[in-house]
This record gives sequence, structure tokens and C-alpha cells, in this order.
Amino acid sequence: MKLIVTRPLGQAAPWVTRLQAVGVEAQALPLMHIEPLGDTAAVRQAWARMSAYTLVMFVSANAVQHFFAAAPGAPGVVGAAGVPPCEHGPWPAGVFAGSTGPGTTAALLAVGVPRAALVEPPPEAMNFDSESLWEELQSRPWSGKRVLVVRGEDGRDWLAGELRARGAEVDFVAAYRRCPPQLDGAGRVLLDQALADPEGHVWHFSSSEAVGYLCQMGSLHRPPARWARSQALASHPRIAQTARDAGFGSVHEVAPSVDAVADWLANPGAPRKMQRLP
Repeated sequence: MKLIVTRPLGQAAPWVTRLQAVGVEAQALPLMHIEPLGDTAAVRQAWARMSAYTLVMFVSANAVQHFFAAAPGAPGVVGAAGVPPCEHGPWPAGVFAGSTGPGTTAALLAVGVPRAALVEPPPEAMNFDSESLWEELQSRPWSGKRVLVVRGEDGRDWLAGELRARGAEVDFVAAYRRCPPQLDGAGRVLLDQALADPEGHVWHFSSSEAVGYLCQMGSLHRPPARWARSQALASHPRIAQTARDAGFGSVHEVAPSVDAVADWLANPGAPRKMQRLP
């Protein structure tokens, strides 16, 4: 089966390279476009008051990359490999950096955040999300503390609600926006091939938005896409449920790692316990 990686372009390309290196016939079809905000004043202001926060929580690697792209002395551009360490100086002492999982942690380390400042779900966590991060945060005193959540233009407020219930003051800053995919000619050909041969392709989803954008494109296809014969791998239960709700006939939760995806493709019918690997 051919695997279609739907991550944004800058993340999809490394995934495809690594999957192909272990023998997976993988291709990229980015189903969400990530772009910086036109006005980064709010992010620059957040940098100016960083030392006032006890925790700066990043919802994703995209949040890390675009937040640091607007840091003092940064080049202001997010490349395929993220943002290199810049002139922002050392991470503020006494400020923790919250991560929702391995991809976000890797992005934070890449831009120079010390590992000692990181707070993240344990490697054995069943899901990498705000709920798992809260398991690591809830035992700490939050009354009177300030927290900054770095995210896209919108997002879930669940973690903020938990922190506020413990007495914390929570601010948000948008560092990027999610946009519909921009398919080139090769992307449209790949989409046509996948819709014509659903049993021969597997969709790999890392966001619910990607599922939604694919369904929008499928509804405009002629003939319109029917997902009952299509297969999907999802990196989180919420994403898996979104794919099921969209009508995908076969949906499996697979840890967000190249090894886990390759293992599933090699043995799609094998029973396995859900594991989260860095």
C-alpha cells in the first residue's frame, strides 16, 4: 500500500524521506498550509515579557517555529527544518517550556531551549496532547502564576481552563495561522490516484483539520469522493474519530513515529498495544 503523508509541507518532506529509507512507499500531499501572521507585534510583545511567566506552553512544533521566528535577532523565516538558534539569548531562568509531545520537544531543543526547562508528557503516555501535559503540571502550585499559551489563531482552551481553575492567569498569543491546502499539479494527480484506488492507498493524518480539508476537496471531485473504502492512520483519538465521522471505512490509531507507521504498514492486521514512541 502507498502511504500519503498529509502533514504541512515543511514537516511532510522529512517524514517521507525517513519512511522511504525504511522501505515505505510514501508520498507527501500536504492537506494544511501553515503560514506566519502578517503582524507579529503580539509575539514580539510576548517575548518582551517572557520572564513574567512561570510556564510558556507550546501546542505544536509549528507554534515553536513561528514564535521563535519572531524572537529578537531571529531571521524571521521558518524553513523546512525549522528555525535555527537565534540571538534571543538564553531561555529565561525560572520559566518552564511546556510541550505536548516529542515533535514539539524536538523543536524546542532545536531552537536552544534547555532540556532542564522542559515539561512534557512521559514517553509512555497513551496520547500526546494537553491532557497528558496536564498530568505533569497539575501537582504544581498555580495560584497567582502566569502562563502563556503559544498556538495558532484558534485552538482548544481545555488546558487554560484547568490552569485558571487552580488560580493561574493565562494569556494566549497566536504565532501562525492554518490555511487550506495549496495543491500543485503533482498533488492533484496524487489525489486523483488515491480516490481512484482507495484500497491501494493509506492516508496518514496528524490533524483533524487535514481530514476536513480533504473531505472538502473530495466533495468537489468528479465523481465526488466516497470514503467507505478508504483507509486512514491517525496519530490521536480525536483525529481518528474525525476520520470515522467523515466516513472512512478503516481507521487505526498509530503512534506518531516513523517506526510505528512502518510497522503497521508491514503488518496491518497484527494485534498491537498502542504505544507512544519519541
